[in-house]
Amino acid sequence: MTLTTVLPVDSVSIERFRLLVDSVVDYGIFMLDPGGHVVSWNTGATRIKGYVADEVMGRHFSMFYTDEARATGWPQQELKLAKQKGRFEDEGWRVRKDGSRFWANVVITSLTDPDGSHAGFAKVTRDLTERRRHEQALRESEERLRLMVEGVQDYAIYMLDPEGIIQSWNTGAQILKGYSAAEAIGRHFSLFYRPEELALGMPENELRIALEKGRAEEEGWRVRKDGSRFWANVVITAIRDAEGQLRGFAKITRDMSERRRLEELERSSRRMNEFLAMLAHELRNPLAPIRNAVTVLQLEPSPSPVVKNSREMIDRQLTHMTRLVDDLLDVGRLSTGKIRLKKETLLYNQVLSRSAEAMRPIMDARHHTFAAELPQDEVYVDADGIRLTQVIQNLLTNAAKYTPAGGRITLRCWVEGAQVWTEVSDNGLGLTQSAIEQIFELFSQGDMQSAAKESGLGIGLTLAKSLVEMHGGVLSAESEGPDKGSRFRFSIPGKIVDKAMAADAPVKKFLVVDDNRDAADSLAEILRLLGHSAKVAYNGVDALEIARTYEASAALVDIGMPGMNGFEVAGHLRGLPHGSGMLIAAVTGYGNEEEKSRTQSAGFDCHLVKPVDFQSLEDLIQRLG
Repeated sequence: MTLTTVLPVDSVSIERFRLLVDSVVDYGIFMLDPGGHVVSWNTGATRIKGYVADEVMGRHFSMFYTDEARATGWPQQELKLAKQKGRFEDEGWRVRKDGSRFWANVVITSLTDPDGSHAGFAKVTRDLTERRRHEQALRESEERLRLMVEGVQDYAIYMLDPEGIIQSWNTGAQILKGYSAAEAIGRHFSLFYRPEELALGMPENELRIALEKGRAEEEGWRVRKDGSRFWANVVITAIRDAEGQLRGFAKITRDMSERRRLEELERSSRRMNEFLAMLAHELRNPLAPIRNAVTVLQLEPSPSPVVKNSREMIDRQLTHMTRLVDDLLDVGRLSTGKIRLKKETLLYNQVLSRSAEAMRPIMDARHHTFAAELPQDEVYVDADGIRLTQVIQNLLTNAAKYTPAGGRITLRCWVEGAQVWTEVSDNGLGLTQSAIEQIFELFSQGDMQSAAKESGLGIGLTLAKSLVEMHGGVLSAESEGPDKGSRFRFSIPGKIVDKAMAADAPVKKFLVVDDNRDAADSLAEILRLLGHSAKVAYNGVDALEIARTYEASAALVDIGMPGMNGFEVAGHLRGLPHGSGMLIAAVTGYGNEEEKSRTQSAGFDCHLVKPVDFQSLEDLIQRLG
C-alpha cells in the first residue's frame, strides 16, 4: 500500500504564487511587515537593487532611499499614506547596494488579514532610469528648439491651432509684425491680411491648401500692427500627430520687401539699358552720312580758311559724338552680359602708343602738354587689345576734359611683379573725397565745376572700370583735392621681357604649323620678339618639308587642319632623324580633360589652348632649357 501526502489546495496556490513572483525580473516585488521591515524578496528586487535576500530580510525598507529622503522621514510618510488610502504611488531617486542611484516608480499597497487587521505592505518597484533619461533628453531637445525658435529674429515663426488661432509667437514675429505675444496669441491669423484679401477668403484658402497638400507657400503684401505693409514670403505647413490627426499649422513668414525693391530696381535698370542700346543704335544712322559729308569736305582741294576750320571743328565734334554713342552701346552690352573679351598675347607698348596717338588731336586742341613714360623693355599682356585701348582712351579723354587749357597730362606704365600698372595723371580740376567715392558710378561726373559738367554722359569711367575688372584688374582714382589734379591708375596681369636678357638667352628654333595664317604668323612673331628663331607652315605637307632641313627645338602644331591633321603631322615629325628629341605641342581650341588625354596618347608633349597665352608660351620655352 502506497501512502501519498496531499497538500491543502491553499498551500499549493500559495507556492505557485510565490514561484510566480520570484520569477519576475523586471519588477522588484517584496513584502513589508506593518513596521516597514522586509519579509520577502524576489529575483527582480535583487536585479534592480543589488541586494540578495539574506542582506535585506528583516531590515527597514528605508535603506533603499537617499539620505535626503530619510532625513525628511519620507519612507515612513509613504507607508502612512498607503495605509490611509490603501495604495500609494510615487516616482523618485532610489539607492542601489553599490551606492548608485536609479529613478524608480514605486507602488505600495496596504495588506489586511481576513479579519480586517493590518498585515503589512506589498511594494513593487520598477527601474525607470532609461525612460527618464529619454524623457529628459526630449525635454531638453524641446527646450533647445523652443529657445532657438524664440531667438530667431529674421523670421516670424508661430503655431496655429486647426482653426487658425495663434498658439505661439516668437521674437521674429514680434519684430516683423509689431504685435507682442500677449496681443497675438489667441487671435485668428487673418489679423495680418488686407481687407480685400479677407474678402476673398485668402487666409482660409491657405489653410485649406496646406491641409490638402501638406504645405502652402505664397508671396504677397501683409499688414503690420501700425498699418504699414511689407512684402512677405509665407509658408504654412500642416502638423499631424502619429495617428495622422491634424494638430494645427506651423507658419513661417519672412520680410522680402528689400528683395522685391532690388528686383524692381533691376527691372528698371534693364529697361534703361535696353533704351540706351536702342538710342545708341538709332543715333548711329544719322552719324554715317555726316561722316561721309566730312570726308567729302576733306577731299575738297584748297578750301578757304573758314571752311577748313569749320571742317576740322565738325570732324572733332563728330569723333567725340561717335565715341559717346559707342560708349552707350557698350554700357548696354556690359549690363546685359553681352560683352565678351577676345584675349590674345599683346605687346602692351604698342597698345599704349596707339591709344595716346589717337587722343593727341583732342589734347592738342586744348593746348595740353602731354608726356608718355613707357617701359624700355617689351611688356606683354594676355588681353583684348581693342578693349584696353578703349580703357586708356577713356582715361585720357577724361583727363583732357577736366584739365584747363595749357595744363599737363601724363601717361605712365610700369611693371611690378606679375602686374602691369598704367596711370593717367593731370594737373586739372581734381576731385573731392565724395567725388572719388562716386566717380565710377553710371552717369556720375562727381562734383566737378558746373562748366566742366556740361560735356559727357558720365559713362566713360564706368565702362573703363568694368573692362579693367573683366581683365582681372583694378581701376582706382586719387586726388589731393580740388584744383590739384587727379590720377587714375589700373593694373592687369602681365610680364616684362628684358631685351638684354633675351639677347643673352640661348636661341631656340620653333616650327609653327597652323592653317590659320594670322594665328600662325602672330605666334611666330611673338617667338621672334622673345629672341628666338621661328618658321611657319600653313599645312602639314609644308611643315614636313621645312622640318627636314630646319631642326626645330619645338613644334607648335594645330590639331584641326584640313588634309593632313595635327595628329598625322606629329607622327611624321617623330619619324625624322631629329624628331625624337623635338618637343611637340598640340595647339587646339579644346581644353577639356578628354581632349588633353587624347593628345597625350597621340604622343604630344604638351597641350596648348587657343589663343595661346603668354605664360603658357613662356612655360614651354623654359621646358626647352
